[in-house]
Amino acid sequence: MSIEHDYFGLVGDYWSETFEYADQRVEVVLDADADLVSLPSLDVASSLVGELELVDDELRQAFVSQLDTKSSPIVRYLDVVLDPELEQAEDIEAAIGRDSGDRQVDALRSLSLVRVDLRPDADEPGDAFAEFEYALAPDDTDERLVASIDLEREIVDVRFEG
Repeated sequence: MSIEHDYFGLVGDYWSETFEYADQRVEVVLDADADLVSLPSLDVASSLVGELELVDDELRQAFVSQLDTKSSPIVRYLDVVLDPELEQAEDIEAAIGRDSGDRQVDALRSLSLVRVDLRPDADEPGDAFAEFEYALAPDDTDERLVASIDLEREIVDVRFEG
């Protein structure tokens, strides 16, 4: 069975588009099984695409609020990518486009949103409805910070992938 949506078209196949905003190129992917997805969850996914910049800003603010927790994935990510001994340290420094005096905050504000994976079949509270993948100097490093949000845009998981 297939389902058609006004924004995504025929759902059941892989859908992908690249969006540009704030000097970023963001790949947005929808990979959904038409038998498991509902029109209302596809509507939420399409509105999320339309509000990428807003959701991105909300996530970055949440990252900054977790800097006080030394065991958080955000702090672990920053400890790795801001290590001056890292082979790509020069590329990472060049990617940090701000200088407020707080290097961690500047790094978080300079992250590139690389990819957003939409999973409209994960439509229960607490499910990972969308994953936002971030990187500093994404063309030069493999380290990623991934934040998952649920249908109501609450963060359900943040992880560091290296």
